[in-house]
Amino acid sequence: MRKRSSTKPIGQALQDLVSSLGIDRRLQEYRAVTEWEEIVGEHIAKVSSPVRIAQGVLVVRVRVSTWRNELTLRKKEIIQKLNAVIGDGTIKDIRFQ
Repeated sequence: MRKRSSTKPIGQALQDLVSSLGIDRRLQEYRAVTEWEEIVGEHIAKVSSPVRIAQGVLVVRVRVSTWRNELTLRKKEIIQKLNAVIGDGTIKDIRFQ
């Protein structure tokens, strides 16, 4: 009689793989870029776009200087929204260009 191996759901297996490779943090950061519009809303997304993220700092290009000022004032709120969706503490700062 063969011994049955323990199986786990594919989602859990993928999560375990991502963790073992040490890329889970990087994938969370990537979600900040891919889900930008959904997280910040259509109005903000129309005038801004995430460019890159490194070590918890998200760089966002803003097309209009008045919007850049507005987003700078709302930075804390945007960081909270991003972290609520992608993982607490993932985004530490945002730099608007």
